[in-house]
Amino acid sequence: MGKPKIFVLDTNVVLHDHKAIRKFRDNNLVIPVAVIEEIDKFKKGTDALAYNARGFVRDLDRICGSRSFAEGGLPIGKDLGWIKVEPNHPFEGEYAGFFTDDIPDHRILATAMWVRDHNPDTFVALVTKDINLRMKAKAIGMEVQDYLTDKIEDERVEEAQRELQTMTAPGEVLQVLAYGPDTSVEWQRVLKVRPQPNQMFKFRWEGSREEVVCARYDAPRDRIILVKSQAAYGIRPRNDEQKFALDALMNPRVELVSLTGGAGTGKTLLALAAALAQEENYEQIYLSRPTVILGNQDLGFLPGDQKAKMSPFLQPLMDNLQVIKSQFRPSSREAQRIDAMLTQEKLIIEPLAYIRGRSLGKCFFIIDEAQNLTPHEMKTIITRAGAGTKMVFTGDIFQIDQPYLDQWSNGLTHLGEKMYGQPLFQHVFLRKGERSDLSELAAKLL
Repeated sequence: MGKPKIFVLDTNVVLHDHKAIRKFRDNNLVIPVAVIEEIDKFKKGTDALAYNARGFVRDLDRICGSRSFAEGGLPIGKDLGWIKVEPNHPFEGEYAGFFTDDIPDHRILATAMWVRDHNPDTFVALVTKDINLRMKAKAIGMEVQDYLTDKIEDERVEEAQRELQTMTAPGEVLQVLAYGPDTSVEWQRVLKVRPQPNQMFKFRWEGSREEVVCARYDAPRDRIILVKSQAAYGIRPRNDEQKFALDALMNPRVELVSLTGGAGTGKTLLALAAALAQEENYEQIYLSRPTVILGNQDLGFLPGDQKAKMSPFLQPLMDNLQVIKSQFRPSSREAQRIDAMLTQEKLIIEPLAYIRGRSLGKCFFIIDEAQNLTPHEMKTIITRAGAGTKMVFTGDIFQIDQPYLDQWSNGLTHLGEKMYGQPLFQHVFLRKGERSDLSELAAKLL
C-alpha cells in the first residue's frame, strides 16, 4: 500500500456531503480555518446546506473531543487517516500578489499551497467542487481535484438513457405479444438472457422499420408483456417513450419512478395526470420541487408573505395543472374535481422544504426538478415513504441550477444508478419534446 496522501478540503465538499471526511480511506485531511468560518454561516436553517454544515461540525467535534488540533492531526477512525484544522496562511513568494481579493477561496488555496510546501515528500491536493477555484489552483500549479466519491461514471449515465432497447423480433412472436389473449410472451422467445425487472423494449416487425411493438419485462410474471397506449385524466402519450412513462406511472407495483429528459418532453405533465387518474387510491397527492434560487439570494428579497414568496417557484407546477384542466369544460366533473382537491388539500403543491418532516404514507408524491437534489437529499426523501406511497422524480440532468452538482453527482443520476434492476423501480428517458415544434427546434439547435 502506498504512502497516505494529504487532501485539503474546500467548504463546498462538506456542504455537499457532511460525511465526506470519512470517505478518503487511510489518507489524511486538512481543513483550513477559512472553511470553518464559512461553515458557520450555513449552520442555521432547515435546508440541505444547513443540515450538512451542522453534521460536519458535530462529526469534527466528536473526533476532536478534549484534544487540540494544535497537537497535530487527530485520527478520524478505524482504518482511516488523520484530520487537522489548519490556520490560514498567506500566499508566499511569487504568488504573494497573484490574487488581489481577500476572499475565503483564496485563503483556502493559499493554505493548501502552504500544506504542500511543508510536506515535500507527500502528495498534497486541494479537493473542491468549485470549477472556478479549480481553475485558479491550476493557474498557480496547485494539484486540485473534484470530489469524486459520489460521481457516477460517464458510461453509466449514458446507459441510463439507453434502458429502452430496440430490436427486431419474429413476426409470429410479435403477433402473440400484440394480439394474443394475454398480450405477453416468454422472454426466451426474443432474448437469450433474462432481462432486468421493468426493462423496456421496442420490437420491430421483420421487414419493417416503422411499425414497432412496445413491451416491458414483468418480473413477477417472468414474461415480456405488451405496453399499451392509455390515457390519464385526458392526457394521452404522444410518442413511445411517453407511453412507457405512463405505463410506469399507472403501474401500482412500481412504487418509485424516475423520468428524465429535456424541457417540453412531458415529464411533469404525465406524472400529474397519472396522479389525478389514480387519486382515489391515495390519501393525498403532493407536487413539489426544490426552491433553487439563482444568484444565491435568500427568499427574503422577494416581496409578500410566504405564499407570495413561493409563487414564482410553484408557477410551473400550476401551469401543468392548468394544461390538464384545459382538456375539460370548466363545468365538467373532472375540472370541478381538481378544484375540489385543491380546496380540500388532497392535492397539495408546495416547495420541497415545506414538506420536510411530514409523513408520506399512502400518497402520490411528485418531485419536479429533482436534478437539483443531492444524493443525500434524495435518500432522505425516499426513506420517508410509508406504506402505499408512490414516488415520482422528474428532471433533466443536463439542466442543473445547484452550483456544486453536475450530471454525474446529482441525486437523480444516483437514483437511476443505485435502483437499477429493482422490481419496484422504473426509469424512463423521454427523448422527444412535445411542447411545440418551436420548443423542439430550440432544444436541438440553440
